[in-house]
Amino acid sequence: MKEKIYDFSKVKEKYLKFIQSQEVLGEPFRDKLKQLNNFYLPISEMINKNYLKTKKTRIIGLAGGQGSGKSTISQILKIILKTKFNLEVVVFSIDDFYKTLKDRKKMSKKINRLFLTRGVPGNHDSKKLYECLKNLKKKSFRNFFIPRFDKSLDDRCLKKKWSKIIKKPNIVIFEGWCVGAKPQKNADLIKPINKLEILEDKKLIWRKKVNQELKYNYRKIFHLIDDLIFLKVPSFNHVYRWRLLKEKKLKQISKGKKIMNPKEINRFIMFYERITRNMIKTLGSQVKILINIDAKHRLKSIKFN
Repeated sequence: MKEKIYDFSKVKEKYLKFIQSQEVLGEPFRDKLKQLNNFYLPISEMINKNYLKTKKTRIIGLAGGQGSGKSTISQILKIILKTKFNLEVVVFSIDDFYKTLKDRKKMSKKINRLFLTRGVPGNHDSKKLYECLKNLKKKSFRNFFIPRFDKSLDDRCLKKKWSKIIKKPNIVIFEGWCVGAKPQKNADLIKPINKLEILEDKKLIWRKKVNQELKYNYRKIFHLIDDLIFLKVPSFNHVYRWRLLKEKKLKQISKGKKIMNPKEINRFIMFYERITRNMIKTLGSQVKILINIDAKHRLKSIKFN
């Protein structure tokens, strides 16, 4: 009993300290301890329980629309898994595998100019990402580097800023807005869903290519995920407001580097709209854990499938 009390006090202390560091612009996290007990601890316990069955590296996918809280939740789970269960945890985002600005420029000229804007499947170095996940699962683990992407520069960081993985992890938390996304039927691509598709993808070249990437290269990547967690936002309409908040946070830590203004954000999220809407509509029944997020950006309910 003493060990459990001690464990909880340590988890609680580190959790609250982290949450405090994330509270920006006078918008505090609500119901901190309630969310710890009702959401983060049960999820962490499930992850640990599944790991103990084989004691092999498990990849946990964490998906959710822009601004849904993926990065914050990933770090909270890492804190609990390390503190309570003494597990070695690696966290990274699919965003870190965006192609360089130079490569995206080439892609935009060769296929469609919309590929210049980072975000959709096809914009990532899928080969490097697949090899990274495979390497993390191998018994014969070798030290390697995970790339980092600087969103304020819209380009990949220099290699000296990449993250070096020197110890084989027990748990990998792989987060991203489109992690686990499924391709649509070709017939569903015909009708445009926003001004971007109406005006700049009249021949469907861009969205067909994105869908093709999901069908083949990304399916291969997502197949390596052991358990998928989905943060389901109330609707796509909330993405804009939450993305705006994320940009404000980014501004505080980016030391004056270029950050998107509201008009730019509105255009930017159009690139993500089709896949995000499809995930909201279809992914809930296909994931290990479904977390519903309410309109006030709070974790509302959880379902283990």
